[in-house]
Amino acid sequence: MSTTEVAQSLVDFCRKGQNKQAVETLYADHAVSIEPDSAPIQRVEGKAGILQKGAQLNEMIEQWHGVTVSDPLIAGDFFSVAMSMDVTYKDGNRVHAKEICVYQVAEGKVISEQFYF
Repeated sequence: MSTTEVAQSLVDFCRKGQNKQAVETLYADHAVSIEPDSAPIQRVEGKAGILQKGAQLNEMIEQWHGVTVSDPLIAGDFFSVAMSMDVTYKDGNRVHAKEICVYQVAEGKVISEQFYF
């Protein structure tokens, strides 16, 4: 798949709340995920690690109120999207988070993702 095809597929999965399927389908086995220094986990390597990180996030959430994902902006082997999520965590805190997500594609698969929030 081209970068454009991977980007649109990822956006489609995320808009449906199918983030796990996005990783399983679109990510390389050796993909890397990078979060800001303020995040509990800053770096995860490997598709299995990225899936585990997603599962940990989902376990902390009591209720999803909404998610938005912008159309992708593509430049060569990279694309970015703006995402926001409105969730209530199990501790009762409701958070409306906004982030910019940057992805790198090689050989038809996501090889890195980095989040800015």
